[in-house]
Formats: sequence, structure tokens, C-alpha cells
Amino acid sequence: MRHYQVRDVMTANPMKVTPATPLKNVADILVRGRIGVVPVLTPQGRVAGVVAEGDLLRKEQFQRDPESRHSMHLPYRIRRDVATAETAGELMDRYPATVPAGASVAEAARLMDRHQSRFLLVTGEDGKLLGVVTARDLLRVYLRPDAAIKTEISRDVLSRYLGTNPVLVEVDVTDGVVSLTGDLDRKSMLPAALRAVRAVDGVIDVKSQLGYAIDDIRLPRVPVTGH
Repeated sequence: MRHYQVRDVMTANPMKVTPATPLKNVADILVRGRIGVVPVLTPQGRVAGVVAEGDLLRKEQFQRDPESRHSMHLPYRIRRDVATAETAGELMDRYPATVPAGASVAEAARLMDRHQSRFLLVTGEDGKLLGVVTARDLLRVYLRPDAAIKTEISRDVLSRYLGTNPVLVEVDVTDGVVSLTGDLDRKSMLPAALRAVRAVDGVIDVKSQLGYAIDDIRLPRVPVTGH
């Protein structure tokens, strides 16, 4: 089974700026592009940082009300630097969260959660920017057509992974919810089948009424003979 990877859902070749780009230009890119983040690249094409819309909003807040109770948890020096920033390089986050293009969507989601971020920069092995992936992009896996999910379950999970005859199991998918009825060959296959179906991209939930032909879990009792 092939899972969606970051490269499948990311925005490739996103709009980007340099550290010297004026913040007014950065704001224009964010507004016109209807995006939430702009990568900042060095002249060599490597990631130097990132400016998010929240950074510009924070700058506006600090300019107007540097002593706001919502900002007092930050040292004065940081508030001053943010308030007086004029270029992308002066405002950017220098240590943005990154992810390789080959990472799975699930791995990217875990990284976002760990970094408490709604976006990740996608970089290559050379450190150069390949794209940007957002939380909204990761949700695209749930837009897979029901027919595609059903085909993958029958072909890849039942036939290839479990080695069972897919004709013996009826698969129904409605709005991403999978219903399974029929019989597997052995009882021990049930947990593996459910795990594999739940792991299929786009599956919201699984309802199982699967049975089995052979109970290979309950071993026959062997009589104990005396010595």
C-alpha cells in the first residue's frame, strides 16, 4: 500500500522572498496570494527562515501597544526588535520546522503537532526549498473518492497484504466510512485486516462484521500423560 506523501499534497515552488525584502512587499504577497506563510531564502536558495502572517500581526500589535498584557511574557528586547523590523530578515523565524518530501502525511501531521505549527517547509537533502505544506493540505487525503478507497482495500489490503480472496469480503465505502462484511480465512487475520484498512488514506472509520472460516487462535488441548 502506498500512502500519500508530503510531495503529493504540498505547494511546490511557492512564492518566496529574501532577507532584504521589505515587510510591505511580504504583506502584499501574503494578501494577494491568500497564503499564510512566505519562505525566506538566501541568494544560494537555502532556507534562511520564514515569515508568517502572525508575525506581521504581532509586529502591528507591538508597534501600537508595546506594553500590552498579552505581550509582557516576551522580553523587551524581542518586542522592540519585532516592532522596529523593516525587512523579512529582521522579522523571520530563523528556525522553521521542516519536513522531507518523502515523509508520509501522517508523519507531517505529527511534526506539525510537535512544533505547534500549521505549516512545514519542505526541503531536499541539500537544504534547498522544495515547497510548503499546510494543515489544510494534509486534509486532502480525506477528499479521496470512495471508489478509490474501496479499490485499494480490495486489491492491496485483502488480496495482496492478507492473501485472502476479496470476493469473500464485501467492502462498502460511504463518505470515507468503510463497512466490511463476509469471512476471512482465519481468525488471526481479523486484527491485521482492521489495522490495515484503518491505515488506508482517506478512511474516516471502519465498521466490521467480519467472520472467519477457521479459528487458528484457540489451540487444541493436548492430553497430559502420566509418567
